[in-house]
Amino acid sequence: MARYKHYDYNQTKMIPLRFSDQIQLGTFEYTLNHVVDNDLDLSVFESRYRNDYNGAPAYDPAILLKVVLFAYSRGIVSSRKIAQACRENILFMALSADSQPHHSTLADFISRMDEVIAPLFTHVLMVCDSLNLIGREMFAIDGCKMSSNAAKEWSGTHTELNRKKAKIDRAVGRMLKAHQSGDQQGQPLEVTASECAQIVKLE
Repeated sequence: MARYKHYDYNQTKMIPLRFSDQIQLGTFEYTLNHVVDNDLDLSVFESRYRNDYNGAPAYDPAILLKVVLFAYSRGIVSSRKIAQACRENILFMALSADSQPHHSTLADFISRMDEVIAPLFTHVLMVCDSLNLIGREMFAIDGCKMSSNAAKEWSGTHTELNRKKAKIDRAVGRMLKAHQSGDQQGQPLEVTASECAQIVKLE
């Protein structure tokens, strides 16, 4: 009779982990992390906080931008689900440096600062699209995919790039509205296939 090595799914193993090693070069999350840290002007958030001398420290807006936009790329448009992912998913932990923002913090960030956030998200997506990261890994909401539209019509004149930016602006606006809608309902948003297609459509 054959004998096999023993295994046990109930065992626990402690694995040393460095978060920076989880954000791999050439991935959407690497570019997202780099662009937010190096290319975006986040000074616009400074005037929104009044806790220089009083009150608890706030979550860095860079962290919140990263986890929210990464969540959108994975089809997550609920603050509760994003907060859960920050506790349970290693890539979310890495992007947030394991800071684990509460769902109410995420919901407040999206509801109060959507006008500031939208152009920043558009900038990140334009960079990722220029590197073909959206077309390769896809950018999705609830399983519906938004392609990179990397066809010859996007070859790069100012007019064409402005048209593309306008389309991405509209897609970002739809994602933010879907997120806000789900949070206002107090439960994770369920999007049908047809509704999802409308949210991510770039036409």
